[in-house]
Amino acid sequence: MELIKKIKQAEAQAQQIIEDAGAAAARQAEQGRKKQQETLEKAKHKRQNAIEAAIAKAGSQAQSEIEQLNAQAQEKRRQLRKQTSGKVAGAAAKVTNYIGYQFEKAVK
Repeated sequence: MELIKKIKQAEAQAQQIIEDAGAAAARQAEQGRKKQQETLEKAKHKRQNAIEAAIAKAGSQAQSEIEQLNAQAQEKRRQLRKQTSGKVAGAAAKVTNYIGYQFEKAVK
């Protein structure tokens, strides 16, 4: 009788150990899933921050290039105006002289 009691007690202990091990395994699995989810969320945030930083940098570089190109265009316009201003005055003088000559010729 005592032996049967000990066997039943050993079976109960074995069952409890199995249940405890199962519960511990379930807890560990849940902790692993939570950890994996946290890691994934951190990676998503890091990726998003990297994308935003790249967009900001590209925008800044584009703005810098725009300003540089505008300055170059303005300088070229200034140079062209400088080159053509003397030519325009000379051409206007020639036209005026020609018209004056034609007028004098017509009057005579």
